[in-house]
Amino acid sequence: MPAETLPTAGAAGPAARCEGVVRIYSSPTGEVHALKGVDVTVPVGRTTALTGPSGSGKSSLLRILAAQDRPTAGHAEVAGRSLAGLSARGLRALRRRHIGYVFARPTDNLLRHLTAAEHLATAGRLRRVPRGEAREEADHLLELLHLTARAHHRPGEMSGGEQQRLAFAQAVVGRPALVVADEPTGELDTATTHDLLDAVRALTRTGTSVLMATHDPLAVEAADHALHLRSGTVAHELLDGRRLAVVDADGRLQLPDDALAALGATGTTRVVVDTTPEGVVVRRAT
Repeated sequence: MPAETLPTAGAAGPAARCEGVVRIYSSPTGEVHALKGVDVTVPVGRTTALTGPSGSGKSSLLRILAAQDRPTAGHAEVAGRSLAGLSARGLRALRRRHIGYVFARPTDNLLRHLTAAEHLATAGRLRRVPRGEAREEADHLLELLHLTARAHHRPGEMSGGEQQRLAFAQAVVGRPALVVADEPTGELDTATTHDLLDAVRALTRTGTSVLMATHDPLAVEAADHALHLRSGTVAHELLDGRRLAVVDADGRLQLPDDALAALGATGTTRVVVDTTPEGVVVRRAT
């Protein structure tokens, strides 16, 4: 079978995008609608945080944007390539060349017998980066993430924070279009979390795009953009310090929790929507 052609990382357009994405799973008790028409854009060179309670659809969306799963319906693409048009082999190639992945536990990202420099060299070979270029990039990443002194150390000789910084360095070798991180600060203390988030900011300044699922308020605060999922849809976004409610293509609106509390909504609640010169007003029907 001929190899599938994949786009070049860093091409024009967002790092990843979903439009009207639906994901339905079968279970012994029936169908589970994990995602219900989600629209998401992951911009280039920014950190996007993905938040939401258990059952919100966060893990399902993360798997799709990491090219580990396909949507049941709707459109999803990474690095300009639609997931629907890729075979299982094509998805593997997309992940290997254009997606870096960081797990929550630092030790899950690394091999205990490899040094930091060897981890980066191995990542370069897997992404087919020329040897000289890979060595130069590895030296740059180790310096950028304050790991030069650990270049010849194995994971067992590093702190948890150093291991996680190495995991991010490994994930960005070869300049993938997207780095997906699943609770990257979940195993770290506050001081180490700040160090890691500083490292992530340093990477995004070089053009790296990071999508991280998190429950950590520090990680959300450090992100350029945050998406909060609830019941399989995007409930609201945080962008440039503002919280934005989201109206989807079908006109559905999810109100933030404090707005629901102000309405006294405890279940299905009827509201009146008024259009005024100042904007749109939503109030409880009497």
